[in-house]
Amino acid sequence: MSVFERFLSLWVLLCILAGLVLGSVFPALFGTLAGFEYASVNVVVAVLIWAMVYPMMVAVDFGSLRDVGQKPRGLVITLVVNWLIKPFTMAALGVLFFRHVFAGLIDPADADQYIAGLILLGAAPCTAMVFVWSQLTKGDATYTLVQVSLNDLIMVFAFAPIVAFLLGVTEIAVPWQTLVLSVALYVVIPLLAGIATRRALISRGGEAAPGAFTARIKPASVLGLLLTVVLLFGFQGHVIVDSPTLIALLATPILIQSYGIFALGYGWAWLWRVPHKVAAPCALIGTSNFFELAVAVAIGLFGLNSGAALVTVVGVLVEVPVMLSLVAFANRTRRAFPG
Repeated sequence: MSVFERFLSLWVLLCILAGLVLGSVFPALFGTLAGFEYASVNVVVAVLIWAMVYPMMVAVDFGSLRDVGQKPRGLVITLVVNWLIKPFTMAALGVLFFRHVFAGLIDPADADQYIAGLILLGAAPCTAMVFVWSQLTKGDATYTLVQVSLNDLIMVFAFAPIVAFLLGVTEIAVPWQTLVLSVALYVVIPLLAGIATRRALISRGGEAAPGAFTARIKPASVLGLLLTVVLLFGFQGHVIVDSPTLIALLATPILIQSYGIFALGYGWAWLWRVPHKVAAPCALIGTSNFFELAVAVAIGLFGLNSGAALVTVVGVLVEVPVMLSLVAFANRTRRAFPG
């Protein structure tokens, strides 16, 4: 790893601070950038995430897709953790903290809103950033693509029923524009671009050319991550400044859920002797969240200024630092896994 990559957590911390400062000094600028949005998807952030995802798509070996079915354990772990465990543990943590542990610190009228926000986060596994975390852990690009694609397919059918069951409501208005647009932006378009680029590289330089190409453009991918952090904290940094204690309370169950779900998925993969290039992305998918979808549904169900929407925003703020800490842990424990 280069010095830049080795100290990535430090650069992210500096970008968080930069986002908080710049968001306070230039609120009009960040307000304008936040306004470039369609179906709850910010166009500027989408472009940066696309830049992060694209190198991994170039690394996908489509000829090996047919072999993924011969290694089903990673897929089994991903699907069980994401859909049979994660939404329910997040709901349980919400009830535990906001109706019991923090009951004396928050308005009882807000407790249900906070629990609802946690449920929305827990029922929406990540789509886009998983490719970034997989790349940082030297994950199998082809296998990661299959894992994410299966999650997206299941999300279309399972998200609304799970959320409706856990919230106790009869109708959930799924923002299909947000869901379809996000999948198109973060999976379909970079995938098509990766296919075209890989074919062109192989035709000119042979089978080794795609690997050399992704190594050259990887710094641009990391730069996209850092700029995304600056923007996210610039957009929402006022929330931290205005209510730091409340943000800490809301972040507590999210942090416990994140590290707990990662430990479950990663530990299961270790017990099953899943290769590290599959195990790391497998555990990280369940840990990360599809925050665009969660934010959009929270606003649609409860309103822009609701406690549920605030929780989903806090999920956005804590995600990158948490995921980077888990990426670092996964990289340090690589030798504990086969392959």
